Amino acid sequence: MLKKNSLVLAFLLVIGAVGYGEHSVPVLFSNNDILLKYSRLSLQQLLDTAEYYYQKNANDTALICLNLVMTASIKGKNTEQQKLIIEAHNKSAVIYYWMCDYRKSYELLIRALDLCEKLRYDSYKFKIHANIGNIYYRFNKYDMAKQYYSNALKLCNDSTGAVLILNNLGASELESGNMNSARYYLDQSMQISKRYHNIHLHTILNTTASMFQNGKLYDSAFHYFRLALNEAGKNRKIEFEAENLSGLGKLFFEINQTDSALHYTHASNTIAKANDFIDIMTGNYLLLSKIEESRGDYKNALEHFKMYAGLQDSVLDVKVFSDINQLQRLYEVSKTNEEIEKLTIEQQIKEQTIHYQKIIQHITWGVLLLVSAVLLFVFFQKRKLNKAYKVLFEKNMMIIDFQKNSSEALPEKQNKITLTDQKQNELLNKIVAVMEEVTIICDPEFSINKLVVLVNSNYKYVSQVINAALNKNFRSILNSYRIEEAQRLLSVPDSAKYTIETIAHQVGFKSRSAFSDAFKEVTGVSPAFYLKSMREQQHSA
Repeated sequence: MLKKNSLVLAFLLVIGAVGYGEHSVPVLFSNNDILLKYSRLSLQQLLDTAEYYYQKNANDTALICLNLVMTASIKGKNTEQQKLIIEAHNKSAVIYYWMCDYRKSYELLIRALDLCEKLRYDSYKFKIHANIGNIYYRFNKYDMAKQYYSNALKLCNDSTGAVLILNNLGASELESGNMNSARYYLDQSMQISKRYHNIHLHTILNTTASMFQNGKLYDSAFHYFRLALNEAGKNRKIEFEAENLSGLGKLFFEINQTDSALHYTHASNTIAKANDFIDIMTGNYLLLSKIEESRGDYKNALEHFKMYAGLQDSVLDVKVFSDINQLQRLYEVSKTNEEIEKLTIEQQIKEQTIHYQKIIQHITWGVLLLVSAVLLFVFFQKRKLNKAYKVLFEKNMMIIDFQKNSSEALPEKQNKITLTDQKQNELLNKIVAVMEEVTIICDPEFSINKLVVLVNSNYKYVSQVINAALNKNFRSILNSYRIEEAQRLLSVPDSAKYTIETIAHQVGFKSRSAFSDAFKEVTGVSPAFYLKSMREQQHSA
């Protein structure tokens, strides 16, 4: 699931970003007048508006705009407008793919391909072939996926598209067990990416990490997953951050580091839930079920598996292919449609088999555990409840006392002073500039008060900007920068001369324990494990 999600996320970018000027940002309309207002826009403006809402994850509104383009009446042979209609079909297919409506996505792609052939718009066909390949890849038909990706590569005249297609070919070969071919395609993708300012580098790094993981080179896999995570964060690609965190969770589960596996998987699921990344959530719940099962927590394992089963059924809802005969009549591509129908039936049988096997397995374990635990349950449950009630009562009393003291001690709240957007951005830039100065932030005595002096502001404004813009407090931001410097020191070739205590003091921590806690909070692993991984990787290199 890891490489599949990463592949799909990557190739959705093939549709290309649509630019719009300062004055063309769409205005949010109510549902009552949205069609009327949008119907007044040109086809290009509708595409721009759809792209805006797609980036905002407002898929319903984006589809309304795209449907207006697809159903537009074209007078005469206006080639440019027909190209926009083809683009709207492809973009709609991508959105429906994200919504897990694979039949609708496939239907739109075939229609777009048919329009391209009639218009002889060959330069756009590579995007459609690539997205059809994604559907086959989703159903584990890697040979068919590779065929469409290869066709896309032959038709591609765009460097950005070539980077992603080569990455997808590498992922297909990796799933097929062809490691040499996978490495070749990934190397080609990396070379083109570097020539164009590391475009889509996070995607290539993630696939490369999966390749090392398949080869059981776990230190290298960990290294590339971390690089991919940092690259995705730098480019604000939250879907790839969620995917990379999930990949790290699977990596640590594979090497029996269940605490780290839980840490990364929960972090991934937090992002996936907030942004409705269903595919990622599906894989995460399955992984959480396996982790809890390995820890002996069968109750949580079963709950996670139920979540997985529910999402998996919705992601691979087989009724999306129930009307294959209609596709045959509409597009006269019987061979392709028959293949899609076959894939659906195979996938349905596979998913249902796995689903029932897992349910039976967990029910069996549950019965065995219930029989063995029934004699101890009543005693421990009663004692546990008594303790829980006592702790809850004490905590409630503490909260009441705290609230009472706080209300008596705090002065009347003053009117909140806010900064303009321009002033806030200026202050944020000053703060970031100071935080990037290693010699300053690695001073053990560095504090928010010193930061206030350095940016020539006041404590209230600095705290306000950090909390609002970075969504973290000062201590968390400072620790993340210090740990980043610690990772750099631990990764240099002569890192063997350093001890954990040395690194801790060099980056501004006053004790090893504080450094270790902060390091694990930021990276998910201990500094000792990280240092050991770096040394082993340097020796193997």
